[in-house]
Amino acid sequence: MTIKPITIAIDGPSGSGKSSVSKEVARRLELGYLDTGAMYRAATWWCLREGVELTDADSVTAVVDTMPLSMSTNPDDQTIRLDDVNITEIIRETNISSKVSAVATNLEVRDILRRMQRARIEAERTGGFSRGNGIVAEGRDITTVVAPDADVRILLVASEEARLARRAKDVHGVADAQAVEATKDEVLRRDADDSTVSSFQVAADGVVTIDSSDLDFEQTVAAVLQVVENVTGN
Repeated sequence: MTIKPITIAIDGPSGSGKSSVSKEVARRLELGYLDTGAMYRAATWWCLREGVELTDADSVTAVVDTMPLSMSTNPDDQTIRLDDVNITEIIRETNISSKVSAVATNLEVRDILRRMQRARIEAERTGGFSRGNGIVAEGRDITTVVAPDADVRILLVASEEARLARRAKDVHGVADAQAVEATKDEVLRRDADDSTVSSFQVAADGVVTIDSSDLDFEQTVAAVLQVVENVTGN
């Protein structure tokens, strides 16, 4: 089915599945896809590349404000470039994951990236990859600050156990006790850090909560699509 134009905003804690689910929903609805978390990762990589101390908030802000970010909204080709360097895979490495909260909790950086996010969402509603069909945007603040007027707003949650197992499998390929323990600090610390500047644990008014703890990937995608249908009538 095709919906024109539409903005779907999906928020949630680390490991809830919001990135993979959002990308698949965008693919099935022929919409653009915006991973806002990747923007913070890109900003972190850029600061490190430029030799900026992440604890120097003013310097981080200045560097992020001028970073030459290029980011595709094609859900089948999420290419991210900075200074013509393809960083799509690099920003998923542990070195970036362990440092991204230092940038993501910088309030001025958040303001800069929010403006960029709103611009990308608006561009996708009027053209862009989806040729005006719209966009699925996911990440912190999407349902409350970045796109509070989105047509569909969803908070995707899951139990701590389920989130740790999913992230362990993504990072280590398995979800045994050792892999889960190795992933625990990254997931829980990032949520704790991000919760100081963003609300993503409880749904705001008008935001639909989907608990994916006992759902597999396909069931979670189906649940999101059902919410879209219920809200839009399409």
